[in-house]
Amino acid sequence: METAAVEIEYLRKRYGRFEALKGVELSVPQGAVFGLLGPNGAGKSTLVKSLLTIVRPTQCRGRMLGERIGHRRTLGRVGYLPEHARFPEYLTGRQIVAYTAGLARVPGREARQRTDELLEIVGMREWADRKNGTYSKGMRQRVGLAQALVNDPAIVFLDEPTDGVDPGGRVEIRRIIENMREQGRTVFVNSHLLGEVEQVVDEVAIMARGEIVERGTLEALTRQDNRYEIRTLGPVPSAVRAELEQEGIEVAGDRIAVTAEDAKGVQALIDRLREGGVVIREMKELRFSLEEVFLKAVEAQGEERAR
Repeated sequence: METAAVEIEYLRKRYGRFEALKGVELSVPQGAVFGLLGPNGAGKSTLVKSLLTIVRPTQCRGRMLGERIGHRRTLGRVGYLPEHARFPEYLTGRQIVAYTAGLARVPGREARQRTDELLEIVGMREWADRKNGTYSKGMRQRVGLAQALVNDPAIVFLDEPTDGVDPGGRVEIRRIIENMREQGRTVFVNSHLLGEVEQVVDEVAIMARGEIVERGTLEALTRQDNRYEIRTLGPVPSAVRAELEQEGIEVAGDRIAVTAEDAKGVQALIDRLREGGVVIREMKELRFSLEEVFLKAVEAQGEERAR
């Protein structure tokens, strides 16, 4: 059985009477891009900061990279890009990455080599010697990604990595995240931007009011109970439509929705349509969007608390 990169058995954080994390349990597989989703104030950043000991949890049991959460030497194998990362305006991009390398105790020669390589990877080598105060939001995020990787981490925590970044910058950041996965790193992405996360993650956990309310692979969460959609060239002929509707099959214009155990179960219907002279334009498995899954999970949690 593959060891999890992060295994939280129980994580609780209180601020006075306010309970930010309510006994969270969570497992993050090694080598995957894992998305933690939730509305603002759900507890996402508190969870990440608790794992990194930036915030001291009230109670915490679990392991990260095979050691107890908070193990100092293990934290040296972790990379982190905080939300709204702020670096001194007077430092250049190169100096920011080099400074982080120093904090992580990366040897000098290795630090210089990795700084150059990472600035190239994130597309900032050309602007490496300009001051941070002259950078756009997207450029700052790219430098932030570079500094998060300078210690060659086994797991990287990215807190809202694409927030405020223009479309071109978001595409580049997604590419960098995909490259991290290809290198075997575990990437933990904390975000409320569902469309961005949906394009890169392997597994997702949805958080609301300090609790994990849904968890699973993207495929499992978005699957729509074995439903398939057939698109025809033009509206389905009325005679064919009447026949299908008598059998309980949904037809609307050029769309036919049918329930089947798998794609093979739809083939008989496709054969019938072709025999009736209907041209098939497309067939696909129907899936919920991640946004629909998210809203359903958060609303269900709210209803449960209201009881």
